[in-house]
Amino acid sequence: MSLTRLNRLAPVPTLVRAASTAASGYKFDNARYGKNIVLIEGVRTPFTMSQTDYNDLMAYELQRDALVALMKRVNIPKETIDYVICGTVIAEPKLPNVAREAVLAAGFPLNIPANTVTQACVSANQAITSAIGYINSGTYDVVVTGGVETMSDVPIRHSRKMRRLLLQVNKAKTLGQRLSLATQIRPDYFAPELPAISEFFSQEVMGHSSDRLAAAFKVSRREQDEYALRSHTLADKAFKDGNLSDIEPIFVSKKGMVTKDNGVRLSTIEKMSSLKPAFIKPHGTVTAANASYLTDGASAALITTEAKAKELGLKPKAFLRQHLYVSQDPKDQLLLGPAYVTSKLLERTGLKISDIDVFEFHEAFAGQILANLKALDSKFFATNYLGRADKVGAPDLAKFNTWGGSLSIGHPFGATGIRLVTTAANRLAKENGRIALVAACAAGGIGHGIIVERYP
Repeated sequence: MSLTRLNRLAPVPTLVRAASTAASGYKFDNARYGKNIVLIEGVRTPFTMSQTDYNDLMAYELQRDALVALMKRVNIPKETIDYVICGTVIAEPKLPNVAREAVLAAGFPLNIPANTVTQACVSANQAITSAIGYINSGTYDVVVTGGVETMSDVPIRHSRKMRRLLLQVNKAKTLGQRLSLATQIRPDYFAPELPAISEFFSQEVMGHSSDRLAAAFKVSRREQDEYALRSHTLADKAFKDGNLSDIEPIFVSKKGMVTKDNGVRLSTIEKMSSLKPAFIKPHGTVTAANASYLTDGASAALITTEAKAKELGLKPKAFLRQHLYVSQDPKDQLLLGPAYVTSKLLERTGLKISDIDVFEFHEAFAGQILANLKALDSKFFATNYLGRADKVGAPDLAKFNTWGGSLSIGHPFGATGIRLVTTAANRLAKENGRIALVAACAAGGIGHGIIVERYP
Protein backbone atom coordinates (compact mmCIF):
# COMPACT_ATOMS: atom_id res chain seq x y z
CA MET A 1 0.00 0.00 0.00
CA SER A 2 1.29 3.44 -0.88
CA LEU A 3 2.08 5.81 1.98
CA THR A 4 2.19 8.85 -0.27
CA ARG A 5 -1.25 10.36 0.35
CA LEU A 6 -2.07 9.65 3.99
CA ASN A 7 -4.67 12.38 4.35
CA ARG A 8 -7.21 10.42 2.32
CA LEU A 9 -7.22 7.81 5.11
CA ALA A 10 -7.92 10.34 7.84
CA PRO A 11 -11.64 9.63 8.45
CA VAL A 12 -12.46 6.86 10.88
CA PRO A 13 -14.40 4.11 9.09
CA THR A 14 -18.10 4.58 9.78
CA LEU A 15 -18.89 0.88 9.69
CA VAL A 16 -17.75 -1.45 12.47
CA ARG A 17 -15.26 -3.92 11.06
CA ALA A 18 -15.77 -7.61 11.52
CA ALA A 19 -13.22 -9.46 13.62
CA SER A 20 -10.24 -10.81 11.70
CA THR A 21 -11.09 -14.11 10.09
CA ALA A 22 -7.43 -14.99 9.58
CA ALA A 23 -6.74 -15.11 13.33
CA SER A 24 -10.21 -16.08 14.54
CA GLY A 25 -9.11 -19.62 15.34
CA TYR A 26 -5.68 -18.69 16.66
CA LYS A 27 -4.77 -19.88 20.18
CA PHE A 28 -2.02 -18.39 22.31
CA ASP A 29 0.48 -20.75 23.89
CA ASN A 30 -0.17 -20.01 27.57
CA ALA A 31 1.92 -22.96 28.70
CA ARG A 32 4.94 -21.18 27.23
CA TYR A 33 4.13 -17.64 28.23
CA GLY A 34 2.49 -18.00 31.62
CA LYS A 35 -0.87 -17.30 33.18
CA ASN A 36 -3.94 -15.71 31.65
CA ILE A 37 -3.10 -12.16 32.67
CA VAL A 38 -5.74 -9.52 32.07
CA LEU A 39 -6.12 -5.76 31.91
CA ILE A 40 -9.10 -4.77 34.02
CA GLU A 41 -9.10 -1.04 33.42
CA GLY A 42 -6.82 1.77 32.34
CA VAL A 43 -7.27 5.49 32.94
CA ARG A 44 -5.31 8.67 32.50
CA THR A 45 -5.46 12.32 33.33
CA PRO A 46 -5.95 14.61 30.37
CA PHE A 47 -2.56 15.06 28.71
CA THR A 48 -1.61 18.72 28.53
CA MET A 49 1.16 20.75 26.96
CA SER A 50 3.87 21.54 29.48
CA GLN A 51 3.63 24.82 31.38
CA THR A 52 -0.13 25.01 30.92
CA ASP A 53 -2.78 23.35 33.12
CA TYR A 54 -0.47 21.36 35.43
CA ASN A 55 2.16 24.05 35.85
CA ASP A 56 1.90 24.03 39.67
CA LEU A 57 1.67 20.27 40.20
CA MET A 58 4.44 17.90 41.19
CA ALA A 59 4.70 14.48 39.56
CA TYR A 60 3.39 12.57 42.57
CA GLU A 61 0.23 14.69 42.56
CA LEU A 62 -0.52 13.86 38.92
CA GLN A 63 0.15 10.17 39.58
CA ARG A 64 -2.04 10.34 42.68
CA ASP A 65 -4.94 11.67 40.63
CA ALA A 66 -4.58 8.83 38.12
CA LEU A 67 -4.48 6.22 40.90
CA VAL A 68 -7.56 7.68 42.60
CA ALA A 69 -9.44 7.73 39.29
CA LEU A 70 -8.52 4.10 38.60
CA MET A 71 -9.71 2.88 41.98
CA LYS A 72 -13.02 4.71 41.55
CA ARG A 73 -13.56 2.96 38.23
CA VAL A 74 -12.72 -0.56 39.33
CA ASN A 75 -14.58 -0.09 42.62
CA ILE A 76 -12.69 -2.61 44.75
CA PRO A 77 -11.18 -1.98 48.20
CA LYS A 78 -7.68 -0.55 48.08
CA GLU A 79 -6.67 -3.34 50.44
CA THR A 80 -7.11 -5.74 47.50
CA ILE A 81 -4.03 -4.30 45.78
CA ASP A 82 -0.81 -6.23 46.38
CA TYR A 83 1.71 -3.93 44.74
CA VAL A 84 2.06 -0.70 42.71
CA ILE A 85 4.60 0.04 39.96
CA CYS A 86 4.90 3.40 38.21
CA GLY A 87 7.11 4.61 35.39
CA THR A 88 8.79 7.99 35.06
CA VAL A 89 11.76 9.43 33.18
CA ILE A 90 12.88 12.81 34.51
CA ALA A 91 12.68 12.26 38.25
CA GLU A 92 12.45 14.98 40.86
CA PRO A 93 15.34 14.41 43.33
CA LYS A 94 12.94 15.00 46.24
CA LEU A 95 10.82 12.11 44.93
CA PRO A 96 13.26 9.26 44.28
CA ASN A 97 10.32 6.84 44.43
CA VAL A 98 7.37 8.75 42.98
CA ALA A 99 5.24 5.59 42.98
CA ARG A 100 5.39 5.28 46.76
CA GLU A 101 4.66 8.97 47.33
CA ALA A 102 1.67 8.80 44.97
CA VAL A 103 0.34 5.69 46.72
CA LEU A 104 0.53 7.44 50.09
CA ALA A 105 -1.09 10.60 48.70
CA ALA A 106 -3.89 8.54 47.10
CA GLY A 107 -4.84 7.02 50.45
CA PHE A 108 -3.75 3.45 49.80
CA PRO A 109 -3.02 1.34 52.88
CA LEU A 110 0.45 2.04 54.25
CA ASN A 111 1.47 -1.62 53.90
CA ILE A 112 1.16 -1.67 50.08
CA PRO A 113 4.68 -1.42 48.62
CA ALA A 114 5.40 0.55 45.47
CA ASN A 115 8.40 1.11 43.25
CA THR A 116 9.31 3.34 40.32
CA VAL A 117 10.80 2.09 37.05
CA THR A 118 12.37 3.95 34.17
CA GLN A 119 13.15 3.00 30.59
CA ALA A 120 12.81 6.25 28.70
CA CYS A 121 9.63 6.46 26.59
CA VAL A 122 8.62 2.87 27.43
CA SER A 123 8.70 3.38 31.20
CA ALA A 124 4.97 2.70 31.58
CA ASN A 125 5.42 -0.35 29.34
CA GLN A 126 8.10 -1.47 31.81
CA ALA A 127 5.64 -0.97 34.67
CA ILE A 128 3.12 -3.20 32.88
CA THR A 129 5.61 -5.93 32.05
CA SER A 130 7.11 -5.86 35.55
CA ALA A 131 3.58 -6.48 36.83
CA ILE A 132 3.21 -9.37 34.39
CA GLY A 133 6.44 -10.82 35.74
CA TYR A 134 5.35 -10.52 39.36
CA ILE A 135 2.00 -12.16 38.59
CA ASN A 136 3.49 -14.97 36.50
CA SER A 137 5.98 -15.75 39.27
CA GLY A 138 3.20 -16.01 41.84
CA THR A 139 4.65 -13.16 43.92
CA TYR A 140 1.54 -10.98 43.63
CA ASP A 141 -1.98 -11.39 42.24
CA VAL A 142 -3.31 -7.85 41.86
CA VAL A 143 -0.97 -5.10 40.67
CA VAL A 144 -1.63 -1.46 39.85
CA THR A 145 0.66 0.00 37.22
CA GLY A 146 1.10 3.67 36.45
CA GLY A 147 3.22 6.27 34.79
CA VAL A 148 3.76 10.00 35.10
CA GLU A 149 5.73 12.86 33.65
CA THR A 150 5.65 16.57 34.27
CA MET A 151 7.80 18.63 31.97
CA SER A 152 6.53 21.73 33.76
CA ASP A 153 8.59 20.92 36.84
CA VAL A 154 11.92 19.46 35.77
CA PRO A 155 14.99 19.57 38.02
CA ILE A 156 17.56 22.16 36.96
CA ARG A 157 21.07 21.67 38.36
CA HIS A 158 24.14 23.76 38.93
CA SER A 159 26.92 23.08 36.45
CA ARG A 160 29.16 20.13 37.22
CA LYS A 161 32.03 22.49 38.10
CA MET A 162 29.83 24.28 40.62
CA ARG A 163 28.53 21.02 42.09
CA ARG A 164 32.07 19.78 42.70
CA LEU A 165 33.02 23.05 44.34
CA LEU A 166 29.95 23.11 46.58
CA LEU A 167 30.65 19.56 47.73
CA GLN A 168 34.18 20.60 48.63
CA VAL A 169 32.83 23.64 50.49
CA ASN A 170 30.50 21.36 52.41
CA LYS A 171 33.49 19.28 53.56
CA ALA A 172 35.66 22.27 54.45
CA LYS A 173 36.25 22.55 58.20
CA THR A 174 37.33 26.17 58.56
CA LEU A 175 36.19 29.55 57.28
CA GLY A 176 39.56 30.03 55.62
CA GLN A 177 39.18 26.82 53.63
CA ARG A 178 35.73 27.89 52.48
CA LEU A 179 36.93 31.33 51.40
CA SER A 180 39.85 29.77 49.53
CA LEU A 181 37.46 27.53 47.61
CA ALA A 182 35.19 30.50 46.87
CA THR A 183 38.02 32.24 45.02
CA GLN A 184 37.99 29.40 42.49
CA ILE A 185 34.54 30.29 41.19
CA ARG A 186 34.46 31.46 37.57
CA PRO A 187 31.52 32.98 35.64
CA ASP A 188 30.86 29.78 33.70
CA TYR A 189 30.27 27.94 36.99
CA PHE A 190 26.89 29.71 37.20
CA ALA A 191 25.57 28.32 33.92
CA PRO A 192 22.68 25.96 34.84
CA GLU A 193 22.28 22.45 33.48
CA LEU A 194 18.86 21.87 31.95
CA PRO A 195 17.57 18.32 31.40
CA ALA A 196 18.49 17.43 27.83
CA ILE A 197 16.13 15.49 25.58
CA SER A 198 19.12 13.89 23.93
CA GLU A 199 20.96 10.62 23.71
CA PHE A 200 23.82 10.20 26.15
CA PHE A 201 25.50 7.68 23.84
CA SER A 202 25.47 9.81 20.69
CA GLN A 203 24.92 13.27 22.26
CA GLU A 204 22.28 13.78 19.59
CA VAL A 205 18.75 15.04 20.14
CA MET A 206 16.02 12.69 18.99
CA GLY A 207 14.77 15.17 16.40
CA HIS A 208 18.04 14.88 14.54
CA SER A 209 17.64 11.09 14.52
CA SER A 210 14.13 11.39 13.13
CA ASP A 211 15.32 13.75 10.40
CA ARG A 212 18.06 11.34 9.38
CA LEU A 213 15.73 8.33 9.55
CA ALA A 214 13.15 10.08 7.36
CA ALA A 215 15.86 10.87 4.82
CA ALA A 216 17.11 7.26 4.83
CA PHE A 217 13.63 5.92 4.12
CA LYS A 218 12.76 8.73 1.71
CA VAL A 219 9.90 10.08 3.81
CA SER A 220 9.05 13.51 2.45
CA ARG A 221 8.09 16.61 4.43
CA ARG A 222 4.66 16.45 2.79
CA GLU A 223 4.11 12.88 3.97
CA GLN A 224 5.08 13.83 7.51
CA ASP A 225 2.77 16.84 7.60
CA GLU A 226 -0.11 14.79 6.19
CA TYR A 227 0.42 12.06 8.78
CA ALA A 228 0.56 14.60 11.62
CA LEU A 229 -2.64 16.23 10.37
CA ARG A 230 -4.23 12.77 10.27
CA SER A 231 -3.26 12.20 13.93
CA HIS A 232 -4.76 15.49 15.10
CA THR A 233 -7.92 15.01 13.01
CA LEU A 234 -8.51 11.51 14.33
CA ALA A 235 -7.82 12.50 17.96
CA ASP A 236 -10.29 15.36 17.72
CA LYS A 237 -12.95 13.08 16.25
CA ALA A 238 -12.29 10.34 18.81
CA PHE A 239 -12.76 12.77 21.70
CA LYS A 240 -15.95 14.24 20.24
CA ASP A 241 -17.31 10.72 19.61
CA GLY A 242 -16.64 9.76 23.24
CA ASN A 243 -14.04 7.14 22.33
CA LEU A 244 -11.28 8.52 24.56
CA SER A 245 -13.06 7.12 27.59
CA ASP A 246 -9.81 6.49 29.42
CA ILE A 247 -9.62 10.21 30.22
CA GLU A 248 -10.61 11.09 33.80
CA PRO A 249 -11.11 14.82 34.38
CA ILE A 250 -9.18 16.19 37.35
CA PHE A 251 -9.54 19.33 39.43
CA VAL A 252 -6.55 21.64 39.48
CA SER A 253 -6.36 24.61 41.82
CA LYS A 254 -6.46 27.95 39.94
CA LYS A 255 -7.51 26.09 36.75
CA GLY A 256 -10.68 24.27 37.73
CA MET A 257 -11.66 21.02 36.01
CA VAL A 258 -9.27 19.83 33.31
CA THR A 259 -11.36 17.63 31.03
CA LYS A 260 -9.49 17.09 27.77
CA ASP A 261 -6.10 16.89 26.10
CA ASN A 262 -5.13 20.42 25.17
CA GLY A 263 -2.53 19.75 22.48
CA VAL A 264 -4.91 18.57 19.76
CA ARG A 265 -4.89 21.15 16.98
CA LEU A 266 -6.86 21.19 13.74
CA SER A 267 -4.71 22.84 11.10
CA THR A 268 -4.16 22.70 7.36
CA ILE A 269 -1.39 21.30 5.21
CA GLU A 270 -0.71 24.81 3.94
CA LYS A 271 -0.21 26.19 7.45
CA MET A 272 1.91 23.21 8.52
CA SER A 273 4.09 23.43 5.43
CA SER A 274 4.94 27.04 6.27
CA LEU A 275 6.82 26.07 9.44
CA LYS A 276 10.59 25.99 9.42
CA PRO A 277 12.64 22.88 10.28
CA ALA A 278 13.14 22.51 14.03
CA PHE A 279 16.41 20.58 14.12
CA ILE A 280 18.42 20.31 10.91
CA LYS A 281 18.31 23.74 9.30
CA PRO A 282 17.49 24.67 6.63
CA HIS A 283 16.94 21.30 4.95
CA GLY A 284 15.41 19.15 7.70
CA THR A 285 11.83 17.90 7.54
CA VAL A 286 10.94 17.63 11.25
CA THR A 287 8.97 20.65 12.49
CA ALA A 288 6.99 21.58 15.57
CA ALA A 289 3.86 20.48 13.71
CA ASN A 290 4.94 16.93 12.85
CA ALA A 291 6.68 16.05 16.14
CA SER A 292 5.24 15.19 19.54
CA TYR A 293 5.43 17.98 22.10
CA LEU A 294 6.56 18.20 25.73
CA THR A 295 3.63 16.92 27.76
CA ASP A 296 2.44 16.58 31.35
CA GLY A 297 0.18 13.72 32.42
CA ALA A 298 -0.27 10.46 34.29
CA SER A 299 -1.89 7.10 33.69
CA ALA A 300 -2.83 4.01 35.73
CA ALA A 301 -4.05 0.48 35.07
CA LEU A 302 -5.14 -2.56 37.05
CA ILE A 303 -3.64 -5.92 36.09
CA THR A 304 -4.39 -9.35 37.50
CA THR A 305 -5.15 -12.93 36.44
CA GLU A 306 -8.38 -14.02 34.82
CA ALA A 307 -9.10 -16.27 37.82
CA LYS A 308 -8.54 -13.46 40.33
CA ALA A 309 -10.69 -11.10 38.28
CA LYS A 310 -13.58 -13.57 38.49
CA GLU A 311 -13.04 -13.94 42.23
CA LEU A 312 -13.22 -10.16 42.67
CA GLY A 313 -16.23 -9.79 40.35
CA LEU A 314 -14.28 -7.78 37.79
CA LYS A 315 -14.82 -7.86 34.03
CA PRO A 316 -11.50 -7.67 32.15
CA LYS A 317 -11.04 -5.57 29.04
CA ALA A 318 -8.34 -7.71 27.47
CA PHE A 319 -5.73 -10.43 27.85
CA LEU A 320 -2.14 -9.23 27.93
CA ARG A 321 -0.29 -11.80 25.85
CA GLN A 322 3.28 -12.04 24.64
CA HIS A 323 5.58 -9.07 24.89
CA LEU A 324 9.18 -8.35 23.93
CA TYR A 325 11.85 -5.71 24.31
CA VAL A 326 14.39 -5.16 21.55
CA SER A 327 17.39 -2.92 21.07
CA GLN A 328 19.45 -1.87 18.10
CA ASP A 329 21.96 0.77 16.97
CA PRO A 330 21.16 3.80 19.18
CA LYS A 331 22.32 6.28 16.54
CA ASP A 332 21.23 5.44 13.01
CA GLN A 333 18.40 3.12 14.11
CA LEU A 334 17.40 4.87 17.33
CA LEU A 335 13.69 5.04 16.47
CA LEU A 336 13.22 1.76 14.59
CA GLY A 337 12.22 -0.28 17.64
CA PRO A 338 8.60 -0.75 16.46
CA ALA A 339 9.72 -2.38 13.19
CA TYR A 340 12.12 -4.73 14.95
CA VAL A 341 9.74 -5.72 17.74
CA THR A 342 6.78 -6.18 15.38
CA SER A 343 8.78 -8.62 13.29
CA LYS A 344 9.97 -10.58 16.33
CA LEU A 345 6.56 -10.69 18.03
CA LEU A 346 4.82 -11.94 14.91
CA GLU A 347 7.52 -14.55 14.40
CA ARG A 348 7.30 -15.72 18.01
CA THR A 349 3.51 -15.96 18.05
CA GLY A 350 3.03 -17.28 14.52
CA LEU A 351 0.78 -14.37 13.64
CA LYS A 352 0.88 -12.42 10.39
CA ILE A 353 0.52 -8.67 9.94
CA SER A 354 -2.91 -9.32 8.40
CA ASP A 355 -4.04 -11.09 11.59
CA ILE A 356 -3.81 -7.88 13.61
CA ASP A 357 -7.08 -5.99 13.96
CA VAL A 358 -5.77 -2.97 15.86
CA PHE A 359 -2.38 -1.27 15.76
CA GLU A 360 -1.36 1.25 18.42
CA PHE A 361 2.14 2.62 17.80
CA HIS A 362 3.76 5.43 19.74
CA GLU A 363 4.14 8.51 17.53
CA ALA A 364 7.35 10.26 18.55
CA PHE A 365 7.61 11.94 15.15
CA ALA A 366 5.61 11.57 11.97
CA GLY A 367 8.85 10.77 10.16
CA GLN A 368 9.64 8.05 12.71
CA ILE A 369 6.25 6.39 12.25
CA LEU A 370 6.42 6.48 8.45
CA ALA A 371 10.00 5.19 8.44
CA ASN A 372 8.91 2.21 10.58
CA LEU A 373 6.00 1.48 8.25
CA LYS A 374 8.29 1.61 5.24
CA ALA A 375 10.83 -0.61 7.01
CA LEU A 376 8.13 -3.21 7.65
CA ASP A 377 7.17 -3.05 3.97
CA SER A 378 10.76 -3.37 2.71
CA LYS A 379 12.25 -6.68 1.58
CA PHE A 380 15.72 -5.11 1.69
CA PHE A 381 15.26 -4.14 5.33
CA ALA A 382 13.79 -7.56 6.13
CA THR A 383 16.66 -9.55 4.65
CA ASN A 384 19.50 -7.26 5.75
CA TYR A 385 18.34 -6.25 9.23
CA LEU A 386 15.50 -8.50 10.39
CA GLY A 387 16.93 -11.81 9.22
CA ARG A 388 13.76 -12.62 7.30
CA ALA A 389 13.37 -14.05 3.82
CA ASP A 390 10.61 -11.60 2.99
CA LYS A 391 9.16 -8.35 4.27
CA VAL A 392 6.75 -8.23 7.22
CA GLY A 393 4.30 -5.99 5.39
CA ALA A 394 2.98 -2.55 6.32
CA PRO A 395 -0.02 -2.33 8.66
CA ASP A 396 -3.32 -1.35 7.08
CA LEU A 397 -3.72 2.33 7.98
CA ALA A 398 -7.46 1.79 8.42
CA LYS A 399 -6.45 -0.18 11.55
CA PHE A 400 -3.60 2.07 12.61
CA ASN A 401 -3.83 4.68 15.41
CA THR A 402 -7.36 5.55 14.37
CA TRP A 403 -8.07 7.50 17.58
CA GLY A 404 -5.02 9.73 17.20
CA GLY A 405 -1.64 9.24 18.79
CA SER A 406 1.22 10.89 20.63
CA LEU A 407 1.62 13.56 17.94
CA SER A 408 -1.78 14.96 18.83
CA ILE A 409 -2.78 13.55 22.23
CA GLY A 410 0.65 14.20 23.70
CA HIS A 411 3.47 12.13 25.15
CA PRO A 412 4.23 12.29 28.87
CA PHE A 413 7.35 10.09 28.68
CA GLY A 414 6.57 7.93 31.72
CA ALA A 415 2.83 7.52 31.05
CA THR A 416 2.32 6.80 27.33
CA GLY A 417 2.64 2.99 27.46
CA ILE A 418 -0.51 2.58 29.55
CA ARG A 419 -2.40 4.90 27.21
CA LEU A 420 -1.36 2.75 24.25
CA VAL A 421 -2.40 -0.55 25.84
CA THR A 422 -5.67 0.84 27.17
CA THR A 423 -6.56 2.39 23.83
CA ALA A 424 -5.78 -0.88 22.07
CA ALA A 425 -8.14 -2.74 24.42
CA ASN A 426 -10.87 -0.13 24.03
CA ARG A 427 -10.56 -0.14 20.24
CA LEU A 428 -10.81 -3.93 20.10
CA ALA A 429 -14.13 -3.76 21.92
CA LYS A 430 -15.43 -0.81 19.90
CA GLU A 431 -14.33 -2.18 16.52
CA ASN A 432 -15.20 -5.83 17.16
CA GLY A 433 -11.58 -6.91 16.72
CA ARG A 434 -9.72 -9.69 18.46
CA ILE A 435 -5.96 -9.02 18.40
CA ALA A 436 -4.03 -5.78 18.82
CA LEU A 437 -0.34 -5.02 18.54
CA VAL A 438 1.13 -2.19 20.61
CA ALA A 439 4.64 -0.95 19.84
CA ALA A 440 6.87 1.92 20.91
CA CYS A 441 10.40 3.23 20.49
CA ALA A 442 12.51 4.70 23.27
CA ALA A 443 15.82 6.42 23.86
CA GLY A 444 18.87 4.21 23.70
CA GLY A 445 17.58 2.34 20.65
CA ILE A 446 15.02 0.43 22.73
CA GLY A 447 11.70 -0.88 21.44
CA HIS A 448 8.81 -2.63 23.14
CA GLY A 449 5.84 -4.51 21.76
CA ILE A 450 2.94 -6.40 23.32
CA ILE A 451 0.07 -8.43 21.93
CA VAL A 452 -3.32 -7.56 23.42
CA GLU A 453 -6.30 -9.89 22.94
CA ARG A 454 -9.90 -8.80 23.42
CA TYR A 455 -11.62 -10.43 26.37
CA PRO A 456 -14.64 -12.48 25.23
